[in-house]
Amino acid sequence: MGDTTRVNSTDSTPAPTPQATRETGATTAKPRAERLVSLDAFRGLTIAGMILVNNPGTWEAVYPPLRHADWHGWTPTDLVFPFFLFIMGVSANLSLSKLRGSSSSAIYLKILRRTLIIFGLGLFLNAFPNFDLGALRIPGVLQRIAIVYLVVSVIAINFRLKTQAWIAAAALIVYWLLMRFVPVPGFGAGQLTPEGNLATYIDSALVPGKMYRGTWDPEGILSTLPSIATGLAGLLTGYLIKSKLDRVTIAGWMFVLGWAGMLAGWIWGIWFPINKNIWTSSYVLFTAGAALNCLGVCYWLIDCHGWKRWAKPAVVFGMNAIAVYVMSGIVGDLMGVLKVGSISLRQWLYETLFASWAAPHNASLAFAIVYVAFWWLVMSLFYRQKWFIKV
Repeated sequence: MGDTTRVNSTDSTPAPTPQATRETGATTAKPRAERLVSLDAFRGLTIAGMILVNNPGTWEAVYPPLRHADWHGWTPTDLVFPFFLFIMGVSANLSLSKLRGSSSSAIYLKILRRTLIIFGLGLFLNAFPNFDLGALRIPGVLQRIAIVYLVVSVIAINFRLKTQAWIAAAALIVYWLLMRFVPVPGFGAGQLTPEGNLATYIDSALVPGKMYRGTWDPEGILSTLPSIATGLAGLLTGYLIKSKLDRVTIAGWMFVLGWAGMLAGWIWGIWFPINKNIWTSSYVLFTAGAALNCLGVCYWLIDCHGWKRWAKPAVVFGMNAIAVYVMSGIVGDLMGVLKVGSISLRQWLYETLFASWAAPHNASLAFAIVYVAFWWLVMSLFYRQKWFIKV
């Protein structure tokens, strides 16, 4: 899982540098060597959302906003994963800028090491707890994060800002053209049904092992292309944060660009519907815009107006995001296989502590909230001890 350090991780530290701001009170000048607390807070809120939606008391009673859309359309849950990819892109920009002066081989080795660790953790989570390699699912959330991080980092090192923007746009357009005009055997071209789209066809032909949906995977091969554009949107946002503009102006641009992205995604969605399962281009624009707006709120409150104490609960998660995601996944799986009598530990806890006094949907949500709170307490201990696990 990487090394545990008592020093702050470098994932989201801006390259520039003067002095620290006060804990409270408005600030408009940009210090240059201060950790971007708003990004840590946004990352923390996102990972808390991931844990919440992944761990209901029972999947038979979940409020619709806490479920993914069945196919076209979106729910708040569909924002969580692209938010994390967007944040990863911002962090990559800010952390790579600190490596200027290092040799190319050292930078590439650092990127490759982190990619392999994150991808390996994803495989471990997919295999745990049975480790049936014959039925191992290769794609996954962490695997996609690893691939996007690798590609975005290489693009960041080798191309200028304007070229990076063109690559992101090209990825979205090429993906739309492929999905719209390349015929699928037995279905023809332009089908966007679960069975008849090009991404499903490629997954069924090329993805080894088990797939999440049987014949296709939401983290499959072709849909990784537009997810790279999500990471690039975050990378481009990093340039705005590092710019010489004052903080209030930066926050303002985040809101302008954020709403523009959401509007563009909604309009494109008329012809290429917003869809997380196949990560459509309209979905990329819409969710990147939403991420910019959410980061803008965090940036305006925390970095412009100094609400750092209020942000600390989220920062506790954000400083160990990958670690808490992996640990919460392991414990969640263990609760599903450990038995109390004839039922799983998860079911016993849910029925004993929550379903005994609340209606099913409320009990299921209460279980998820308590699970998030438990991991917040664990991460608070890590935070107080300055245990920040870097991957």
